[in-house]
Amino acid sequence: MRTALLLPALAALLVASIAARANEADAYGLGSRAAALGGAVAADATDFSGNYYNPAALVGAPGVSLSIGYIHVENHLRIDDRDNAVAPAHGLVGGLVAPGKLFGVPFAFGIGTYLPDAGLSRIKALRQETPRWALYDERASIVFLAANLAVRPLPWLDLGGGVAFLAATKGRFAISGTADVLHPYDSQLRHEVDADLTSIRYPLIGARIKIGELGYLGLVYRGETKIKLSIDANLLGNVDFAGVQIPLLYNLASRTVDAFLPQQVVLGASFQKIAHLRVNFDLTFVNWAAYESPTALTNAHLALDLPPGTTLIKLPADPKPTLVLAPRFENRFVPRLGVEYTLPLAGAVRRVHEEDHRLFEIPLRAGYVFERSPVPPQVGVTNFVDADRHTLSLGTGLVVNAPFAEMPGHIALDVHGQLSVLPERVTHKDNAADFVGDYRASGTMLGLGSTLSAVF
Repeated sequence: MRTALLLPALAALLVASIAARANEADAYGLGSRAAALGGAVAADATDFSGNYYNPAALVGAPGVSLSIGYIHVENHLRIDDRDNAVAPAHGLVGGLVAPGKLFGVPFAFGIGTYLPDAGLSRIKALRQETPRWALYDERASIVFLAANLAVRPLPWLDLGGGVAFLAATKGRFAISGTADVLHPYDSQLRHEVDADLTSIRYPLIGARIKIGELGYLGLVYRGETKIKLSIDANLLGNVDFAGVQIPLLYNLASRTVDAFLPQQVVLGASFQKIAHLRVNFDLTFVNWAAYESPTALTNAHLALDLPPGTTLIKLPADPKPTLVLAPRFENRFVPRLGVEYTLPLAGAVRRVHEEDHRLFEIPLRAGYVFERSPVPPQVGVTNFVDADRHTLSLGTGLVVNAPFAEMPGHIALDVHGQLSVLPERVTHKDNAADFVGDYRASGTMLGLGSTLSAVF
């Protein structure tokens, strides 16, 4: 009987809380160029990365482009000098941009995506008292897809918008039949698993303004989204004890927010006055105050129809629902800086995208991001572990312009590296008898990636 009772509980526990908190683009960048510039491309994302950073910039694409790449991030996050085994993030990135004109008005359509190559999600079930890196543990293990449309109604104004898609899960696990306590192998049990994957959408809206020969200003809004996980487990049948049939009913329901992406407003600038040089700066407002706890709300009920006169068996009371405490995260402003210089390398000058370029060019890129932790001091019961994050990124590549007559655009191979340092943060508990006690948290993240693009 114990085995039969544990099956649905175990199934619900395994899917009680997916620790992903946001998509890959938000955590580590979308595409090598954007990642190398620290994500400071709200006014300068004319490739597929504009599907996340600013859909309006897509209309500035010089031609139809296709991109595909790969990213791998190793997380080394520690509590009291012990590595917490936060899983690495890795997967494919890519997309396309298709510009054109409609009734003389420039427009562009774009798609961008991140596909984790280790499954659609990783699953963990943690109590709110258990220390966890809430903003990074499994953060990039969900599929991200965005589709956008951009137009240029005025020569100095680009407008764009679209929808980003994530996936939510609703599932049911059921067992029925008869469990033989004395002869388990004679048990006759049937199980049924039903899962439903539904899309969750949130808006992306952007604008880009040309400021003469200086460059561009960008303004972006990304909507809030939350992915809810709903799991129901049910056991209905009989327990056979020495020929006595005891009807049994067990129900368990779990509800949680397993991925949360706060709404963001981004103001960016890209200065392009000097030939071959771009200096970008973004300032992002992140509404972390709306963050919802990933702790699962679980309800369970066990009922047995005991034979008359049975007094030795006493059913336990239903477990009390978890009292989920508000995380009380704080809003943050995130500054980003990116610098890119394109070095003409070799080859004859040729006209590409209405500009003069050498056959071979090498872009040199660097970026910096500072993210102050939104997590307040964890002096009470909860243990959402976090620290400020300093990220330095570098990138380069090779651009081949108009390599042959059938390819009037260019081919680009970009690579990047990212190093994030999370300085030590010490947590002191108000209660000296706290189950977890005081602890220190720190860590590093190392990311590498590459992207191959072809612009026609």
